Parts: sequence; structure tokens; C-alpha cells
Amino acid sequence: MSLTVGGSPFVRLEDVRTGSAELPDVGYEKLADGSIDSDELFGLFEKPANRYRPMVRWWWNGDRVTGEEVLRELDVMQAAGIGGVEINPIRFPAEADPMKTTALTWMSDEWVKVLEVALRGTRERGMTCDMIVGSGWPYGGEFLSREDQTQMVALGTKNLTGPGRVRLARAELLESVSHNLVSSYKDSQKELFGLRLVPSQVGAVTAGVAVDDQLHKEFIELDLPAGEHVLYFLVKVTGFMGVINGAPGATGPVLNHYSGKAVERYLDRLSTRLTAKIGPLGEHFRAFFTDSIELEGANWCDDMFPEFRRRRGYDLSPWLPFVLFKVGEMGNAVSEQYGASFSPKFKAKTALVRYDFETTKHELFQERFVGTFVSWCTRHGVKSRMQAYGMDCDPITAGMMLDIPECETWIRSEKIEEFGSGDYRRGRSYTMINKFVSSAAHLAGKQLISCEEMTNTDDPFHASLERIKVAGDQSMLSGVTQSVLHGFNYSPPNAAFPGWVRYGTYFSERNTWWPYFKLWANYKARLSALFQNAVMQAEIAILPPMADIASQYGYQRDPFPKTVEPHYLYKLWEVVHQNGSGCDYLNEDVIQRSNVKQGRLAFGERSYKAILLVDVESIDPKTLKVLKDFVQSGGTLVFLDKTPNRAPGLLHNDAASLGIRSDVEQLRYRYPTHTPLVSVREEDMVGWYREIQKQYALAPAVLIDKPKDFVSQLYYRSGNRDIFFFSNYGPAEVHTFEATFALKGKTAWLWNAESGTRELYATAQSHNILNITLGPSESKLLVFEPSSSVIDATGSAIPLQRLSSSSLVSNVERVVSGPWTITFEHVNGRNITKVYQELPDFLQRDDLKSFAGTVVYRTSFRVESSDRSLVLDLGHLLHSVSQVEVNDHPMGTQWYGNQSYDITAAVIPGVNQLMIRVVTTLGNYMKTLTDNKAAQSWTENTPFYAMGLTMPVRLRTP
Repeated sequence: MSLTVGGSPFVRLEDVRTGSAELPDVGYEKLADGSIDSDELFGLFEKPANRYRPMVRWWWNGDRVTGEEVLRELDVMQAAGIGGVEINPIRFPAEADPMKTTALTWMSDEWVKVLEVALRGTRERGMTCDMIVGSGWPYGGEFLSREDQTQMVALGTKNLTGPGRVRLARAELLESVSHNLVSSYKDSQKELFGLRLVPSQVGAVTAGVAVDDQLHKEFIELDLPAGEHVLYFLVKVTGFMGVINGAPGATGPVLNHYSGKAVERYLDRLSTRLTAKIGPLGEHFRAFFTDSIELEGANWCDDMFPEFRRRRGYDLSPWLPFVLFKVGEMGNAVSEQYGASFSPKFKAKTALVRYDFETTKHELFQERFVGTFVSWCTRHGVKSRMQAYGMDCDPITAGMMLDIPECETWIRSEKIEEFGSGDYRRGRSYTMINKFVSSAAHLAGKQLISCEEMTNTDDPFHASLERIKVAGDQSMLSGVTQSVLHGFNYSPPNAAFPGWVRYGTYFSERNTWWPYFKLWANYKARLSALFQNAVMQAEIAILPPMADIASQYGYQRDPFPKTVEPHYLYKLWEVVHQNGSGCDYLNEDVIQRSNVKQGRLAFGERSYKAILLVDVESIDPKTLKVLKDFVQSGGTLVFLDKTPNRAPGLLHNDAASLGIRSDVEQLRYRYPTHTPLVSVREEDMVGWYREIQKQYALAPAVLIDKPKDFVSQLYYRSGNRDIFFFSNYGPAEVHTFEATFALKGKTAWLWNAESGTRELYATAQSHNILNITLGPSESKLLVFEPSSSVIDATGSAIPLQRLSSSSLVSNVERVVSGPWTITFEHVNGRNITKVYQELPDFLQRDDLKSFAGTVVYRTSFRVESSDRSLVLDLGHLLHSVSQVEVNDHPMGTQWYGNQSYDITAAVIPGVNQLMIRVVTTLGNYMKTLTDNKAAQSWTENTPFYAMGLTMPVRLRTP
């Protein structure tokens, strides 16, 4: 049967190449609605261009680089299915042997020459090339003047008892303010910035007395009244932080990200140097990149006081000692008790001022750093790519400003854990920031959402292709459409095993599974190609309690915030998707700029029928006004656990808060069915949200009859095609469910992202009700086409297909017994062949426990007849890639999930020869290399895992 799809003959796109360079997929004509024709969309999916392929962060370790090695590594990456690089100079790994190689200085003539080789090499291979600005993170360098270095006003307190006269050394006060830095700079500058003596019980900002007249004295002398007192002293520290892991030429103090002029000078220095050597930057780079905003507590610029007054309408200085926290590692507030006790009323006021201060910092950072970076990139014809989140940066607002907003996905352990109801990180590879970043992109109408993926600082040598798939699928579920793998280490082939390893999962030609890596790279590239040319659908919006968090704790360090309130905040979006809907996170600025029409909140092309307010108590009156209009228009506003009762910010707060309480009360009285107040059931959030859907008519795009917290979905649209991606990221479960799609007149196709093929999806009922089974780590991609466009060669509609009745028959199975002849092909070059009566358990044998490499199992089995279908089932090999041959006929390769092979075509009556090849991970072997510094550094705290065939091999009927 030949098919016609979309009314025109289906034509496969050719793999157009010039030399070795793949041409970009240009020339696709968009339809009137901006979408791509059905055949062309499948062509993009079938043979994705390089720009859709996974990229890698290319660690230039210590900038000990040569042009020859750069080109060799580009060939290695391209052959493995990698489509681009992010050049990232980084400090040389302490455990590695530099082998007397020369360390080049960042931006030196010699370094730029190697860069030119890399740029030419990527261009010739049709690969994308980005580059980080600077080296390490955050931006900085030895060349920064003092005025351009990062600043922090830090808090110190000292308890004093009167009456009496106290004499304090200024030097001791300065020395006492010294927080635990991950990366300190050796030449910081401290100055005493404020002094205020207050009683131990404070009820007003006017309490106590300022003694700023003694700021510059060598000794501070205080006359204490009777009682307990606290001296609050502020210390301004400049240049306190050094670049984390900077390479030569880009180490030194960190840049002041709150100073627009400092940021301009830094960026212009780089572009002036590069353009003089290589010409316009836009002719060589796709994007420049800004890595993690980890400023370790930076909070200041020289004009902070006047800017605060201009934006907030009052003076910050008397409040500053009371709104700051003492700072610990990575800028997080320390947890111990210190300072005076505040009356409840004064504590509430300091929280309002803290919100104003935190908001001012966000505004300055976004304008002066993010805005300056974006403008600089635009001016030079390159895209801006940035991880725009952290204490200093609102991810929604900043993410919308960038060309390519980026988030991050981590691998914490090779073990795949079930999702938990406690720690929001458990079981999750995506970080909590991913959904915020993808939401920002969707709000700005962008489909290119990149992700630092497979970041791994715990167990990089045990990471298997299955673990990588699960993490990558979770990235996709959070909205990611492009992978930037973390990372590929620049490492000469003659470097001692395992080579130069800086960070991340071990993406290297020396890894055991590297010959199979392209299987995953092709899979991920096809998904990226599809999702970048479609629009993720979302009808539910979530408003987090960011004003409350900022008021109480200050904005938290993302992507791993120290304080999460409420505990379910970063899990809420998951249950929306697990129950068949889609959602975005919003901030108040987005709501204020939205339109309301016919029960929808619309921002650009996004439109929401329901908004979930998560534990929100503080809300801007302008935001509430829009939400009132939304409810009055027919929208649903769900208050989770609390209703808003106050305004943020100090000025005019009493009147604004009174109005908010009154407006919320009236709104809920007039529209009770559209403004419910519900309690979140954290122990079963998936089931809880399903009840919310039913009770408040929040019909999903796909109704899943058995939602689980380890199965989720995404819904994209491209023209008149509806695209659903389902993924099972549970550690071992097989899950079958019925999915009812809110679609009419459409037929489901199964697009196979591993093979690049498609076929009609067999259905048991109507075209929009499907039975879906997902094994461990399995995903399915369903694309619904208009039924009228799916016809056969005679012009007749293809009839509804029925599920085979054989799927309902119980399996008949038996175990394949030994003896087994097993060859061990170790990565250290030693090959050993032994005969075993039963499959050996590697963990229980000293001679096998540390094995890494390829294990080849050989045995035979007998069948009486070959007229029945037969499957060889190896079980779930979590750490392994497998290949099977029966009677010398290759049966394929499996690299995740339940690894089973249909061997029907190769089986003959009588005796059959079986060969199973299993490729393990490196981690167990690395643990035993006691004289290898790199191996010991990375595996000291990792376990031994079971390797090889860990379950009985079975023959069964399907």
C-alpha cells in the first residue's frame, strides 16, 4: 500500500552535502499560519540537520590547545552525531598530567590562531559554533580595574552589654565579615560602610543611633547605656570573588554585573580584540554564551542608593542593616541567630523593604547585565545565549530578553530513582529552573530553548546511555529543544587514561559505549528538529509566590534554591503534565501586560483558561486587577492553600493591602465556582490534581485514565498536526494506560525517533482513543494528522486498524541454559575466555567485579519448530548496551529499557547458535585504579554496580 500524506506524494528529503559539510535546512516554505508542510516536517525529523543535533560544551582544558588536535576532535565529535560545539576555555584539571604542553593565554595571538582553526573546522563540517564569553564563570579577568570589580555590602553584628564605654578596632570589624566563598579573590578591598548601635529589642527603623562619623577611624568608641545592645556594621567588599575555574588570561576578580559601564567595557574589550583578528563575529559564531550567575552574594553598585530612591520612592540607607542577611556559601543566608530581635510590626516592615531591595537588584541586573549583553550580541550579529537565573535575575523576564535562553539538567547518580513527594530534586534530572526558562521562551514566541545537559559531578563514569536517555527525555518534558552536553574534554589521544577530565558525563571516544552514542544523538536530534518547528501547548498558568519569597528570604539561588516554599512549588507543573495538560510559569509583570478575552488570559500567542496561585499572599494591585477581569470574563483562578491578603513593597502598603483583601473577598463571593480555595495534597499530587481537573472543568488535551508520577507528556502543534510526546522515566515499571485525545477527525501516526520512520498507530476503539504501553525508559511520539489527508493509492481512506488479538495472549517462555562460553574484552586490552555453567554475577566475583568493556556470551538453544514468533528477552540491563546474533544473523542493538529481540526470522528448527554482546560502563573499573588520580577523584564515593547479563536469558512468544 502506497500512501499520500497531506494531499501530496510523500517525498523523502535527500541528505544534501557539499564535501563533508551538511547544508542547513533552508528553503522550506511556510504555510499561511507559519507552520511547515507535513512532508517537509517529517523530512526534518527523518534526517535532522546539524543545527538540531546535540551540541557539546567543549572544555579547552587549561587552554593547552593546538590546531591539529582541535581538528581531530571535531572529526571525532561529528562522527558520533554531534552537531556543534561551545568553545569553553577552563582551568586545567588538577588530577591530569599536562604532558609538558603549552598553556596559551586567553585572547593572546597564539590562542586566537587556534580559535581560527576551530572556527574554520566547524564551518567546513557544517557544525554550529558558540563560544563562552571569557572563561569559567562568572565573567572576570586579571585586567579588570577596581571600579569594574564585583561589589557586596555585607552585614556584621556584635552583641554588647552596657553601661560602659567600648573601644573596637576597625580592622577587627572588617576582618570579622568574611563569608565562606567557593572562589575567593586574593586581592579584595574592604571598607566600613555603615555603623548603627541599637537595643537588643527593635521596634522601629529609628531605633538606636547611627555612628557613621566614626567609619574611617582606626578605633570606634561607643558609650553604651544600660542593657543589651547590638552593633550593626556594614562592610563594602570589592573584588571579593574570583572567576571559578578560569583559564590563563581570564582568571582574577569577577566583573560587577550591576554596573552597565563595567559590563560594556568587558564585552567591548573582547569584541575589539577578536574582530581585529578574525573580522565580524557574526560570520564565525552562532551565539556567545553566559554561564551560571553564581555571584556569591554580590548585591551592590556605586549608585545603588540613588537608584533605589528613584525606583522605590524612599531612602534605603536607614533600612539596609535590617534587611540584609549574613551571607554564607554561594551567597545563601546563614542559618544561625544573630542581631537584635524585631517586633512583629517592624519585622513585617523590614520584609516589605527587603522586597523593594531585591526587586531593585533584579531590575538593575536585567537592565545593566542582561540588557547590555543582548545589545552587544545584536550589535555584532550573533545570538545571545545565557543561563539567566539565580539570586540576581528573574528567569521569566530575563529569559524573554534573550535569543536563546538556557537551563540545565543534571545526572546525580547512575541509579534511576522514583519521584518522591519530599525533596523536589529526587528522581529529577531537570532542575527546577528548566520550566521557568522554557516558559519565558514560550511567552516570547521562541522555540529554541537550550540546556546544559548531563551535568555530572558525582558519578560520570557510570553514566550509561539509558541514564542519558532518561535525563534527556526529562529535559524535553520540561520544554528543552536543544541539548548542549556537559561536556567533551579537549584531551590529546596520548594523555594517560582516562585523559584530561574537567567536568560532566564522560563523553569521550575512550568511553566503552562511545561507538553506540550516535543512537542516542540521532534520537535526540529528531525530537529537537520536530519541537523547534512546533509550538508547545499550555492552557494552565502558574503564578509562584515570588514576592513572598523575596520578602522573607531574598530571592533564592537557582537552580538549587536553599529555601523552597511551599515544598511543592517546583513539582506543581509536573502533575499538570502528568494529567494530560500543559502549563507555563508566569510572573506578575507578564500578567500585568496580558489581555483578557472570553475567559482567557492572553500574552502574545499564549492563552490560559486557568491560573493557579501557589500559596500567594503578596500581590501587586495591578496584577490583581487583571486577574479580576480574567475571572469576570469566565476564567478560573485557583488559590492553592492561601488567598492574597497584602501588597508587596513599603510605600502605601496599608491602603493597598486593604484594597487587596477587599477585592479578593468580593471576587470570591461573586464567582465562587471560578475562584476556589483548595488545599494541596502533597502525598499524592498526581491524584489530587486529577480531582481538581474534574471538579473545576479543567479538561486536558489528553485524558489519561491511569496517571502516574513517572509518566508524563508534552503537547505540541504544527499547523494542523497535533504532536504528543509520552515518556516513562520510572526505574523499572511497565505502564499501560488509555489516552483519550481531545481531537476529532484526526488519525494517529507513530513517529519513531530512533529510526526516523513512521507508521499508523493501531487503535482498538476510535481514532482518538489509544492504548499506550511504555516500558522502562521508553518514550513514544504520536503525530495526529487530519484523517482526510491519509489515503491509500486508490484514493480511499485508510480504515481504522484494530489491535492484534495476539497481544492479549499470555506469553510462553523458558530460560536459555548454559553452558556459556564467555569472552571478556577489557578496556585495558586484556581478553580472557572462560566457560561457565551459569551466568556469573560480576558483583560476587573478585575477578569480574572491576570489569569494564565488552562481554561476549555464546551458547546454543533448541527449538522444535520455527513457525511461531519468538523473542529473546535479556531483561532490563540498566548499565549496558547489548547486541544479539542468532545463527550469525545480526538481530540489532538495544541500549535502554527492557532489552528484547524478535529473533523469529533467524531461528531454525533444531539447534540454534546464540551470541550476545554486552557493553558495560567504566565506573567499576575506575574505582580500582588506585594509582590514577583522576579515577580516584571521580569514583571515591561511588558504588559498584551489577554488570553484564544480570537476569536469566529467556525465550518467549510475543
